[in-house]
Amino acid sequence: MNSMRTLLIYPQYPDTFWGYKHALKFIHKKAALPPLGLLTIASMLPQAWPKKLVDLNVAKLTEKDLAWADCAFISAMVVQRESAREIIARCKNAGLKIIAGGPLFTSEHDQFEDVDHFVLNEAELTLPPFLEDLEKACAKHLYETSDFCDIQKTPAPTWELMNLKHYADMSLQFSRGCPFNCEFCNVTTLFGHRPRTKTAEQMIAELDGLYNLGWRGPVFFVDDNFIGNKAYLKAHLLPALIQWQEGKRGIPFSTEASVNLADDQPLMEMMVKAGFDTVFIGIETPNEESLTECNKQQNKNRDLIETVKVMQRAGLQVQGGFIVGFDSDTPSIFQRQIEFIQRSGIVTAMVGLLNAPPGTKLYDRMRREGRLIGLLSGDNVDGTTNILSKMGNTALHEGYRNIMQHIYSPKPYYKRAMTFLREYKAPKIRTPMDFQRLMGFFRSIIRLGILGRERFQYWKILLWTFFRRPRLLPLSVTFAIYGHHFRKIAKLSRAKES
Repeated sequence: MNSMRTLLIYPQYPDTFWGYKHALKFIHKKAALPPLGLLTIASMLPQAWPKKLVDLNVAKLTEKDLAWADCAFISAMVVQRESAREIIARCKNAGLKIIAGGPLFTSEHDQFEDVDHFVLNEAELTLPPFLEDLEKACAKHLYETSDFCDIQKTPAPTWELMNLKHYADMSLQFSRGCPFNCEFCNVTTLFGHRPRTKTAEQMIAELDGLYNLGWRGPVFFVDDNFIGNKAYLKAHLLPALIQWQEGKRGIPFSTEASVNLADDQPLMEMMVKAGFDTVFIGIETPNEESLTECNKQQNKNRDLIETVKVMQRAGLQVQGGFIVGFDSDTPSIFQRQIEFIQRSGIVTAMVGLLNAPPGTKLYDRMRREGRLIGLLSGDNVDGTTNILSKMGNTALHEGYRNIMQHIYSPKPYYKRAMTFLREYKAPKIRTPMDFQRLMGFFRSIIRLGILGRERFQYWKILLWTFFRRPRLLPLSVTFAIYGHHFRKIAKLSRAKES
């Protein structure tokens, strides 16, 4: 195959909840996470092709980049739609061959007429036939599949293409797929119900790759449900991670899991010993009728607050996802969500309106009922929805604004953080206090402790932590900085709605 100079381009994120834009400024980082998908694609492309990664979240796409390249591979999430359009237009004007994939193009490829080739679904299956056809000069416009690949054959990401110093965390993928079937979730549409896992040896090799390049910060396992295959975790991956950490690596891990993690004390203990200190849980709602409606069976018939506390006491900080706008929700849901979040001590609470992603059962139901309105924004907390609510969208938006305004106002936010710090079992493995994080602490003193309107709450939590839970002092500083970011996002969300 003729060598092709390749740009791997990752569009810019707007200002979002998980982007941590306002928090990253404290530690002089440019992005929270690297573009893991594109870095993996780079490893699947011919080795002889010269490659250059351009992550627009950390660098600009220059005319020099465009003049150098023969083709551009673009991957994007739905929330990156506008940036992706701008990139495609620039690549088109530069005469580059444009190849696109990822969740945005999988659901909306018919909206991007300037893309030459779509390589959709799992690239392990669709990229090889595209490359074969490209070599024969007969590449098709669309490559897609409904099959799922063996990710034990997926190569490690090409970390060398990026500058690790720009990022706050690194990311790895251990598994794809989820055994559950929530009505609003498109994970099973994209990746199936049967959790597929990489081998423990693969994961250790990927971690070694990062470590050998000098990475010493946190690592996020991006799996939508890390505990989908508990048997393999307990027997293979977690023992391997524990052994890896015992070599004095000391790298903190985080991931996503289903709420039934709390039912397995030995699994939680192994995860904590392996270095996991944070887990995102889709809690969604305290309303049992709404849980039934969306088929969130794993969350039903349990004391969800106590379930969260069990994980916190085991040494896992719980970040929570919440949704309002189910058909079963009444106007009382807004106050119930506020009370639940406050009592649970979930500091990082992502609250969004119910949306229907294409490919989900909810999307199909809303289409049958004539309740779809416009495109999905892809932003979890921008206060928008693509469905007509039974409650009425005016009442829904007003209630949502009240939730966001309350839970991220300084007084309730810091009170919630204190609730968590009292409960949390301090982990042995913690994010190392490097120079940038030390400077982040001093910046927080100036911006939040001296100039911020939360001055009283800031000093209260720092002093309490210093005297009562001194090992958690860096975490309480992190919470203060996160709170600053979340308030900015909540304010932006209210501005968009108005």
